[in-house]
Amino acid sequence: QVQLVESGGGLVQPGGALRLSCAFSGSGFGIYVMGWYRQTPGKQRDVVARITSGGFTDYVESVKGRFTISRDNAKNTVYLQMNGLQPEDTAVYYCHARGTARRYWGQGTQVTVSS
Repeated sequence: QVQLVESGGGLVQPGGALRLSCAFSGSGFGIYVMGWYRQTPGKQRDVVARITSGGFTDYVESVKGRFTISRDNAKNTVYLQMNGLQPEDTAVYYCHARGTARRYWGQGTQVTVSS
């Protein structure tokens, strides 16, 4: 059974930075497409960034040039480095793992950007 545990959220001022981490427990981390999603109250959960097992990445347009997703297959961990944070980035951020047959979600971590 796969479990995902996020960490690294918090309160930051506009223009600041945070790094989110997602620890993957279970087998087969290397074959999963890993992603970060975010959700605000009353809205759907949207993809922010994804990374394939081969290291290919894609981002939602609004975070390109500010956020970087990466993975460490030796540590079974995926990261989201967030720079230049803005109030509109405020959301609960969720880690996601997509395999060939199953998908998994973490419990989410709150990111609040406010002065």
